[in-house]
Amino acid sequence: MVDEIMLEAEEGMDKAIDSLKTAFASVRTGRANAMVLDKIRVDYYGVPTPINQMAAIKTPDAHLLVIEPWDKGILGGIEHAILQSNIGIMPSNDGTCLRLPFPALTEERRREYVKQCKMYSEEARVRIRAVRRDANDDLEKAEKAGDITEDDQRNGEKKVQKLTDQYINKVEELFKKKESEIMTI
Repeated sequence: MVDEIMLEAEEGMDKAIDSLKTAFASVRTGRANAMVLDKIRVDYYGVPTPINQMAAIKTPDAHLLVIEPWDKGILGGIEHAILQSNIGIMPSNDGTCLRLPFPALTEERRREYVKQCKMYSEEARVRIRAVRRDANDDLEKAEKAGDITEDDQRNGEKKVQKLTDQYINKVEELFKKKESEIMTI
């Protein structure tokens, strides 16, 4: 019973880490990164479609993304979606592809991005703590129902706390890595 609760808690904490990684991937670092386009959807014949499913995305150098749609008729739609997304990049349309130049980030903009990443990290920590709370509640319910002993409950809570500490440390490591990525010129 305790092992099942621990597995469930670990899965929940893994999901929090995965969503943090996804959130971090969408934050610009001054280098061209196709993942900034992941959240952008283009209306393609009435269906909101991710750009990477309708075009080839290339990175010819560290500060440029090139989007080559397979259907050239959707080029204007992709350009419009990028402009509406507020990612801070102005696409240039040459009729066959879009070029997205990634300007070097100012110090102020870098600090804003670090602040945003800090917020994402805190959200992940809150999710991890919520998983810990749910696991401890499950342990308490199992003890009250007579499925586990009081000692098993205490040991389970210690294991859950140890797991929580490990995942909180992972969040810190990911944040420090992303912060150094953003602040590196």
